Amino acid sequence: MTLFKVRSWTLRQRIIALCVAVGVVLGGLGVFAAATAAANNRQVDDVLNRASPMRAAGETLNTALVDQETGIRGYAITGDLRNLQPYETGLADQERQIARIETLLNHDDDDIRNALAMVKARADTWRTDVADPIIKTAREQGPDAAQALVEASDTADFDAVRTAVAEMQSHIQVLRTASADAARDSSRTMVAIEVAAAVIIVLTGAFLLFLLDRVVTKPITELAEQVRQVAAGDYDRHIESKRGSSDLVLLAADVDRMRQQIASELSEVREARSHVEWVNQQLKSQTEELTRSNRDLEQFAYVASHDLQEPLRKVASFCQLLQRRYAGQMDERADQYIAFAVDGAQRMQRLINDLLAFSRIGRLTSGFAEVDLNKVLTEVKSQLEARAGEDAEITWDPLPTVEGEEPLLTTLFVNLLGNSLKFRRPDVAPAIHVSVERDGEEWQLNVRDNGIGIEAEFADKVFVIFQRLHSRDAYEGTGIGLAIVKKIVEYHGGRVWLDVDVPEGASIHFTLPVLPGTEDPQTQADTREVVGA
Repeated sequence: MTLFKVRSWTLRQRIIALCVAVGVVLGGLGVFAAATAAANNRQVDDVLNRASPMRAAGETLNTALVDQETGIRGYAITGDLRNLQPYETGLADQERQIARIETLLNHDDDDIRNALAMVKARADTWRTDVADPIIKTAREQGPDAAQALVEASDTADFDAVRTAVAEMQSHIQVLRTASADAARDSSRTMVAIEVAAAVIIVLTGAFLLFLLDRVVTKPITELAEQVRQVAAGDYDRHIESKRGSSDLVLLAADVDRMRQQIASELSEVREARSHVEWVNQQLKSQTEELTRSNRDLEQFAYVASHDLQEPLRKVASFCQLLQRRYAGQMDERADQYIAFAVDGAQRMQRLINDLLAFSRIGRLTSGFAEVDLNKVLTEVKSQLEARAGEDAEITWDPLPTVEGEEPLLTTLFVNLLGNSLKFRRPDVAPAIHVSVERDGEEWQLNVRDNGIGIEAEFADKVFVIFQRLHSRDAYEGTGIGLAIVKKIVEYHGGRVWLDVDVPEGASIHFTLPVLPGTEDPQTQADTREVVGA
């Protein structure tokens, strides 16, 4: 594996490789530690559960043999069977201890097994050659003969037994010493393994910190510094990472591509911004020019209509004087001409008055105030009584209080209700109703009548100034009423439209802003009724 390939590894791959290597080493140490611990357990078991019990059994076996020899001598001196009891007890203890030692032996304890066999053989020889003859003589010939036999016998057989026991004990001691030494060695090995594992973990942690510092922390710090330089305005600054891991190098490349894209788009944005600023400047100039032009047009309309009032009034007055003074004195055609002149002057006067009223909307203002629309409708109904006649019905729901100019709102309803009265159906009593409902932050008002209605194709045309849908012979007027309505509504921040989905009559909707803190008009009406009661 070349160094270049290692450098091309990602941080994840490097950490995984480090963890795998450390895991393999620690796993090997763990296996070795487990084997050492098992051996240590066996060695401690040999010391505690085999060598020490065998050594104790050997000491007990030696005592049992001594008891047998003492019992034989006592029985030979006295001939009393009670003195033979230690011999019999020692013989039984001998068998038990030999059996115990045999159960503690492993298959590889050949030296101890052979030494134990030697003890058994020499003990059997001593009993056959010494103990049994003395017991037989004491029983058959008496204590004196047995005593004489004891004195004549040699102690070499019993000394050989004790020597065999000592030899067996020495082999047991060798086993115990070897097991103890091995246990100490394995304990030291366990300690060494633990120390090695701790050292490996510490070195791994140190190397991991070094790896993170070299491959992550420092490259990220350098990358962040480059990004800060770009963020400060150096958009041509190339971003790269030379010392980081491969994934960090790729990240730096991605960030640099993003920088290039941002720089490219920023250049386009700057160009677009420059163009937008130019367009805004042009629009501003055009808006100022349009504002000035509209102001001049309004001033012209006001001045023209105002200045035309006096000569037109004179024309109308003198035409009416001619009509009154010379009526019937000239021929019928002359009377007709004079009538045409009077009618034309009157219509021109009405047209100029309407135009003057239209131009004044929003220009001559008394300021907004709270206006109760119920009071406005009452005033409007009073003004229209002469035009309405006795059979007309004008009703309205409880209406809210809004913010606006009362004269203009009065003109608004005069025009709407006046149109409904004007465009009534023949032989049908006019019925006009004004309703209201709240739509969010707006009041939506509706003026509905049962007149001749308006065709859907004229829904937009009716709000254009001087647009008439009928001839002057059929319905009088200048065609400016609904244009005034539209301008008043928009001046108060609302909008107006014609509802064409009604079965008969006309239905005109318009909105007005809700005055903050205003209650629902129905609630206000209910409150007034309760108070009045």
